[in-house]
Amino acid sequence: MPFFVYLLECRDKTLYCGYTKDLEKRVKIHNQGKGAKYTKKRRPVKLVYSETFETLSQALKREYAIKQFSRKQKQTLYQKKTKEYSKDLNI
Repeated sequence: MPFFVYLLECRDKTLYCGYTKDLEKRVKIHNQGKGAKYTKKRRPVKLVYSETFETLSQALKREYAIKQFSRKQKQTLYQKKTKEYSKDLNI
């Protein structure tokens, strides 16, 4: 089963990074106020970025690395991914 590292954009435009086995379920949990203490008062949250890993160890290392990023670096990470996706769809 794959593991995911993800970035959420909160209602107040802050960013939250986490990891999970079930990305869709985890985002729902955050939006129900049952996820992390950080996101509880910043709902709704929106998934803006995710990466997939084969092992928990890989996911945890990547989550730690992303958490060390500045806000600008995190934004660049998901904006670059969005541009690549749009390019693939010829948008």
